[in-house]
Amino acid sequence: MRTSIIAFALGVWLCQGLPELPGTGWLLALLAASGAVAAASWRAEARTRLAGLCLLALAAGFVWSAGRAQWRLADELPMAWEGREVVVTGVIDELPRTLDRGVRFVLRVESASAPVPQRMLVSWYAPRARAGGDEDAGDEGQVPPLRPGERWKLTLRLKRPHGLANPGGFDYEAWLLERGLRATGHVRAKGENILLDPLVADPMVLVHRLRDSVRARFIATLPAAEYAGVLVALAVGDQNAIPQEQWTVFRKTAVAHLVSISGLHVSMVALAIGGIAGWGWRRIPALTLRFPARKAAALAGLAAAAAYSLLAGLGIPTQRSLIMLSVLALALLLGRESAGSRVIALALFTVLVVDPWAVLSAGFWLSFGAVAAIMYVVGGRAGSMPGWRVAVTTQLAITLATVPALLVLFNAFSLLSPFANAFAIPLVSFLITPLALAAIVLPFPPLLELAHWLTGLMMVALQWLADMPFAMWQQAGPPPLIALAGIAGVLWLLLPRGTPARHVGVLAMLPMLAWSPPRPAPGEFRLTVLDVGNGMAVHLQTARHDLMYDTGPAYGPDVDAGERVLLPYLGAVGVRRLDRLVISHDDLDHTGGAASLGEGVKIVDIRADLPPGHRLHAGRVAPVSCVAGERWRWDGVDFEVLHPVAGEDARRDNDKSCVLRIAAPGGSALLAGDIETSAERSLLARSAHALASDVVVVPHHGSRSSSSAAFIAAVDAQAAIFTVGYLNPFRHPHPAVWARWSASGARNWRTDSQGAIRVDVRDGGVSVEAQRLIASRYWHGR
Repeated sequence: MRTSIIAFALGVWLCQGLPELPGTGWLLALLAASGAVAAASWRAEARTRLAGLCLLALAAGFVWSAGRAQWRLADELPMAWEGREVVVTGVIDELPRTLDRGVRFVLRVESASAPVPQRMLVSWYAPRARAGGDEDAGDEGQVPPLRPGERWKLTLRLKRPHGLANPGGFDYEAWLLERGLRATGHVRAKGENILLDPLVADPMVLVHRLRDSVRARFIATLPAAEYAGVLVALAVGDQNAIPQEQWTVFRKTAVAHLVSISGLHVSMVALAIGGIAGWGWRRIPALTLRFPARKAAALAGLAAAAAYSLLAGLGIPTQRSLIMLSVLALALLLGRESAGSRVIALALFTVLVVDPWAVLSAGFWLSFGAVAAIMYVVGGRAGSMPGWRVAVTTQLAITLATVPALLVLFNAFSLLSPFANAFAIPLVSFLITPLALAAIVLPFPPLLELAHWLTGLMMVALQWLADMPFAMWQQAGPPPLIALAGIAGVLWLLLPRGTPARHVGVLAMLPMLAWSPPRPAPGEFRLTVLDVGNGMAVHLQTARHDLMYDTGPAYGPDVDAGERVLLPYLGAVGVRRLDRLVISHDDLDHTGGAASLGEGVKIVDIRADLPPGHRLHAGRVAPVSCVAGERWRWDGVDFEVLHPVAGEDARRDNDKSCVLRIAAPGGSALLAGDIETSAERSLLARSAHALASDVVVVPHHGSRSSSSAAFIAAVDAQAAIFTVGYLNPFRHPHPAVWARWSASGARNWRTDSQGAIRVDVRDGGVSVEAQRLIASRYWHGR
């Protein structure tokens, strides 16, 4: 059974890696063929029969996953309705999330003036000036307080699921797909927005309304408390009030799982309530004679876990945890003393049947990997080991077992995880969480105040650990074969004491820990134009040097392209130091990610012409103005600043942009910032011959105020790259500009539809590839 379930899971995983889904006919043919092979092998020897069953299970997993995907993708917003106003009546589902200037919520649609999906993610913004890079920017009126279960009639402007596509980046479209959110949009103030019903009678809605009330009471009881968001997260699963700096501490110390309601929390609640119920049941002989105390404890624990999961919102990670616990409880109730591996296998099968997209989640691999590691190390030996040794062995096993997954998924792991978890897990499990849960039923403020005080103590210790220079091991995620060798090394290292040559496991892990991605050869360079929305960020890499040109936009007060795009990308390509940061000019869509970038990697030198009060002047490295005529050479690659000229006073900030040309024997590239026609004329007059380049990042995102015919002719590029946001409010690129570059003989590329664009300049010439082409998945663009 276990082997067949692993084959089923492999089929599910293979389906999620497809760029396109096969048709229904192909799926039925695959299932029929594999069924025929399994039937033919049924009377053969055991190994052949097992192979046939595994083939059938593999096909079943693939077909099930593909069928579910086809059904979900069919619930879509037609392309013809993107960007148009639609009147929708629906119910607010789940907890609304408070934003900087508004609120975001899930809307369950009841009726609409156009064909729209059943569930969508909607933002309602208060008025503000539009900012480049805000994917959901709106011009909408004052936001009323929103609560789960309210029925609203809203005028929306919708778009199909779309996220940024970068190496190492978060797949927002996959996240939406797994949650059944098949459109996003924002409320239009100019339309009709009316509250129709303050509360819709629905069981799950009532649960969310209870969660909302608990959240409001916690915040009211601790109005200015630094860690109130942590307590809300532990009680009702809402993490939105935890600030970014606290998440950074949690990640560096590997305790983020403690503030995300998952297996640990659900299991602790089940064990506590189950233990109390079992103890009480044994005290009443009449009950024990009718129903065994062990089974009564299992039922009570499962009921408590289900109640806690509901209170936590029954999110995807919580569902997985509850399913795993349910399988274990069912085995106890049925009297089936199954091996731990069999229970894990059944839980794996159930999770993937319910949610075939779970394999796309980091939590899936980490949670099942951690449980499997515990069973592998402690299973069958716990009774012969002291309690303290079981705890230490378990923590070390989890730490080692999750290293390969953490490197592949996040390009980093915490070196201090065992120490941080040694005190954080008991504090959160036995004190802080029980106090927070008790505060739900007992409106006694000192309970919350005590929980907050204990959280503060824990955070002081975690902050001290996170501030250590060696807190994190950071490197690019290894390729599959090296990662598999690392996993084999971990398994060998976790064998029981006395096993011969256990140290060989360390040797098998070394290639995984020492791997780094290949860099360009001397005399060659790589240019990656990142997908940051409405803005610009370009990474240039030579054999031993790295340069970042612009840092993308700020998406809000706490989120920017540096944190969301640049740092994950640099981690994925193994860069922890930038030899130079060039800021083209002082516009938020080019400087917005600079602060986060400086916190995440070492920046040796900054070239930027910024006003005296700019925040970059307060950093560790003082910016030096970018001036035409500056040249340098890195690893056989030449860099030259072409603009602006010292002392030249442009009337527009855009025309002050730093224009940088990069040249190698195999080709050249031009980065022109946001220059407009005035700066283009100046460049043409001074050094038209120096503009000629094989690749150009088109000035000002393809605005009609730039890319004059004379400038395009002087550049004479083979590839023109447009940095634009999806359905951006500026309508970049302008059709005339797009047509002019295309007519010049250049091949046009654009980040909104193709993702990050990577250019490799080698001795053999120039090659260009797009992230959405090389890493395409069936849900992208759907």
